[in-house]
Amino acid sequence: MSDARDRVDADPPMRWNGWGDPAKAKDLPLAVRTLLPLLLGRVRRPAPAAELDAVRVAPPALTAEELDALRAVVGEAHVELSAEARLRHAGGRSTPDLLRRRAPEQLAPDAVVRPADHGEVLACLELAHARGIAVIPFGGGTSVVGALDPERGAHHAVVSLDLRRLTGLLALDELSGEAVLGAGTTGPEAEALLAAHGFELGHYPQSFRYATIGGFAAARSSGQNSAGYGRFDTMVTGLRVATPTGELELGRSPGSAAGPDLVRVFLGSEGIFGVITEVRLRVHPVPRERVFEAWTFPDFAAGAEGLRRVAQHGGGPTVIRLSDEAETAVSLAQLGKLGKALAKGASAVTVYEGDGIEERRARTSELLRAAAGTSSGAGAAADWLAGRFDGPYLRDALLDAGVFCETLETATTWSKLPALREAVERTLRDGLGAAGAKSYVMCHVSHIYPTGASLYFTVLAGIREEPLGVWERVKAEVNDAILAAGGTISHHHAVGRDHAPWLPSEIGETGIRILRAIKRELDPRAILNPGAVIAAEPAAHPASAPSREG
Repeated sequence: MSDARDRVDADPPMRWNGWGDPAKAKDLPLAVRTLLPLLLGRVRRPAPAAELDAVRVAPPALTAEELDALRAVVGEAHVELSAEARLRHAGGRSTPDLLRRRAPEQLAPDAVVRPADHGEVLACLELAHARGIAVIPFGGGTSVVGALDPERGAHHAVVSLDLRRLTGLLALDELSGEAVLGAGTTGPEAEALLAAHGFELGHYPQSFRYATIGGFAAARSSGQNSAGYGRFDTMVTGLRVATPTGELELGRSPGSAAGPDLVRVFLGSEGIFGVITEVRLRVHPVPRERVFEAWTFPDFAAGAEGLRRVAQHGGGPTVIRLSDEAETAVSLAQLGKLGKALAKGASAVTVYEGDGIEERRARTSELLRAAAGTSSGAGAAADWLAGRFDGPYLRDALLDAGVFCETLETATTWSKLPALREAVERTLRDGLGAAGAKSYVMCHVSHIYPTGASLYFTVLAGIREEPLGVWERVKAEVNDAILAAGGTISHHHAVGRDHAPWLPSEIGETGIRILRAIKRELDPRAILNPGAVIAAEPAAHPASAPSREG
């Protein structure tokens, strides 16, 4: 491998109490403001959120000796104790996270520690292990499942281990099509660095602008181009990992029968076993051409049938997504097409990249037309691509207007997909309705496989009182409904703390015992991300999971 060591400048810091670049924050489009009362009735604007400099946090619980020891590892400038730095690392970007950020008093880690390389990460973990300090690995801060909560567990203090200094293209093997990237490298940085050599990764989740390579691996991310390039875990060929009791370099060859694949142990582990510091990945040449085509269907069922045929035939688009009637209407309203938004019908976008586009497009078009699809040209698909990372900005604007907006996702086989969708939507409507809140539920198919697909739901609701408590109860009911209908507790958002009480129902108590055994061996004092993925104590029933409100 050639030693590249290339770097690019970082993106602007994310808003401390919202999504993304503060300069890109959006007001609600007029058409959406017009549509909301029709969907939700009258909603009440919330009280103004607390300003950053007015939020109260507890003093750091680390001793002077512990702080000096951390500074000796990473340098004095890279141990931060300010309230601002700690609040910026106090959680992820789910709607509950952002609602908690509006409070005048908040929980925060006791310090933010920024190591520069694998050796410093390893030294920080050894120090924390010796002194009983909890550690929350932190990349881009985009988790939406409570994976970044500043939980101490049984320890006297907790630090946020910010990995953004571990950035850059560390090596590139052009002949083999492999690249090594620092775990703190963001999606845009990775693509810019690879593009300078004529390559790309092609991994584009909605969190792309801020999420990191290490975070993609730790959460087992799935990007919008998964139909063409696969999920992130299928791109990973090797990892370098630091743990409190040692280090690992995994992935010797493209294929091996030398025992269980330990790379897969850390993919999706969300920092509970160790900290991923470097990721080796399959890359491909930058595509020379991109072609768009949008489709309409009489209803969601017809569109899902079309996507099933495409998935099972193979050799289709790089991107293919299907929005149900409700999501199609809101998408049109955002573009100011209110009249069309009130019409019925589902919609899909397809994007083709790479070689053999015309052949793949012709084959896909034939399959979609056979499922009652009608091509509507390139426009809507190109519009989707241009704005595909901006959805969270709209979520923030809705919260400011008093509209609760949250997402959840799952996946199952094609045969179970209709019943799963119906169960989730019914549970959302009934649960929110019981709290006196009108709701509007949207759904899209975000990823497809020969055997099934994922369902991604967005819910809008006019919750008048205690939205965190209402949502916590409703989400618990939805999680129960997902598992009862044969779905997974998460397709790509991961487990975090929010889904941990339901993981035993998915993988079984024996599966949980395996995970606990690995953690005991690598992290015997349980300093890494306490309570994430594996609940601290097995819950008697998922609905009795402790509240994180407050």
